[in-house]
Amino acid sequence: MFDIGFSEIFVIAIVALLVLGPERLPKAARFAGLWVRRARAQWYSVKSELENELAADELKRSLRETGDSLREARDDLNAGIDEARNRLMREQQELQRELDALDARVRDTQVDEPAPESATDEPAALEAPARTPAEAPNVSHAEPDTEPTPVAADDGMQRR
Repeated sequence: MFDIGFSEIFVIAIVALLVLGPERLPKAARFAGLWVRRARAQWYSVKSELENELAADELKRSLRETGDSLREARDDLNAGIDEARNRLMREQQELQRELDALDARVRDTQVDEPAPESATDEPAALEAPARTPAEAPNVSHAEPDTEPTPVAADDGMQRR
């Protein structure tokens, strides 16, 4: 702090002893020690307060930078979403145009083909023959891949 060596302190102690005398020197040393302790305490208080202020400013700056980077990321994300939405809208419109063109081509081909003269001209092989209930297969409609299980008559006795 003051860059005082041992020789300077020794000279100051000799002068104080000569000026104050041996009776008042211990009292003066305690008084000087008290003021030195108070000065150091005040210095450390100011120093810690200054460090706290600097830390708070650093924290505020860090939070501000983080907030700015989050805003930039949000803006980039929104821009990406808007770009994707616009691209999807263009694709949807293009697909709709293609679908309309295909629909128009299908309608044109249906108009160009002659309509069948009567429904009886179709081959009889396409019609399915009617089956009687005895000829119909015993297959469950809920489980088409499984075979039907035979149902046993309940004769009132439990099997074990």
